[in-house]
Amino acid sequence: MSSALATPRSQRRPRATWLHSPLVNQLKAPVVCIGLTLLLWQLLCLGNTEGFPGPIQVISQTWDPYISKPFYDDGGTSKGIGLQILISLQRVAIGYTLAAVVGISAGMAIGLNAFLRRGFDPLIQVLRTVPPLAWLPISLLLLQQADSAAIFVIFITAVWPIVINTAVGIREIPQDYTNVARVLRLRKRSYVRDILLPATAPYVFTGLRISVGLAWLAIVAAEMLKADGGIGFFIWDAYNAGGDSSTSQIILAILVVGLVGLALDRLVGLVGDRVAAGGR
Repeated sequence: MSSALATPRSQRRPRATWLHSPLVNQLKAPVVCIGLTLLLWQLLCLGNTEGFPGPIQVISQTWDPYISKPFYDDGGTSKGIGLQILISLQRVAIGYTLAAVVGISAGMAIGLNAFLRRGFDPLIQVLRTVPPLAWLPISLLLLQQADSAAIFVIFITAVWPIVINTAVGIREIPQDYTNVARVLRLRKRSYVRDILLPATAPYVFTGLRISVGLAWLAIVAAEMLKADGGIGFFIWDAYNAGGDSSTSQIILAILVVGLVGLALDRLVGLVGDRVAAGGR
């Protein structure tokens, strides 16, 4: 009787296999946790109409023009949040590139030379602990321009992790690699290309990944104090405006800053994984 009532396996309703796909499994936890956070945020702000806005109020107050037209340009510093991000990214690109070139070069020199390592280690340990904004007055005095000062703050903030990680990577090269190079009598150029660079690439990109986050943090802070345009300027300008939607504009900018920082971190990490895999 039970066998007669049972539904044949071939006629059973097919399972939703997409719910168990690797992509969905990877997205489930972030979607659920972020959704619960937004729901809790909204519930806490329900009875507070004139205070801190909830996510729905943030979207409604910033939809036009900041979300719907992120690249509008009314001249001067009146620009959409997308253009403000691009201004900040341009400054970060210059300062970060300078930090990468100088940091990798200095790290290699310090890692290969014990005298330089002992001599510069105290100086590096002191300077790397200086907060980014502490450099801003000095940079303004030296460079006399807000853009150049912001780029210098990015450079001086981002360079130290690159120097340290590059030097550590060179020191961590297995002695067997060096012995093989001596046995084969590799030239200096071949040693650098075939042994030193592939072996230190993971350490270098770890430093680059740390530095890109510090660079993004530094530019936002520097633009709040002294800059014409940029996402930091946008946040400070919204605060000074003191309008009904100022808090929502600041919250939107903070979320955008976090998303761009995440994207930069993932981009550098992806490039580092590709380079390290190629080196192996």
